Amino acid sequence: NNSLSDCVIISADTIVLLNDNILTKPVDNNHAFCMLKNLSGKWHKVITGVYVTDAYTGKENYKSKTTKVKFRNITDDEIKNYIATGEADDKAGSYGIQGLGSLFVESIEGCYYNVVGLPLVLLNDILNQFNISIL
Repeated sequence: NNSLSDCVIISADTIVLLNDNILTKPVDNNHAFCMLKNLSGKWHKVITGVYVTDAYTGKENYKSKTTKVKFRNITDDEIKNYIATGEADDKAGSYGIQGLGSLFVESIEGCYYNVVGLPLVLLNDILNQFNISIL
C-alpha cells in the first residue's frame, strides 16, 4: 500500500551538553580531540529530541530525553587512537557509547538508548499517541 494514510515520519537528533556548552558532531579531528579531552573525567548530559508526524493528517508529537554520562579520565593517546578509528566522525560529542567509545564511560544515569541516539521507550510512548504499537 503506497497510501500516505499509513505513514508516519520519525526524526531524532542528539546533542551532548557539557557545562552549558553544546557539543555537536565534530568538524574535524582536532575538534573531536578537544571535545573528548574536555569530557575526560567529567559528567555530561546527552539530550535526544524525537519528533513524529503523521504524513496524512499532519498530527505531530515531539519529546526529548536526557541521560547523564560520566567519562573516566582518558589519556591523549587513547583519544588519538579512538579518533583514528573514525568512530568519532559522525557522533555528537565525538563518541559512540555503542562502540569503542564505551571504553571511556565510567557511569551512566538514565536511558542507554538515548545516548545511542534513539530512546526507544520514548519513541514507543510517542507512537502510542498515534495508535501505533511497536509490539
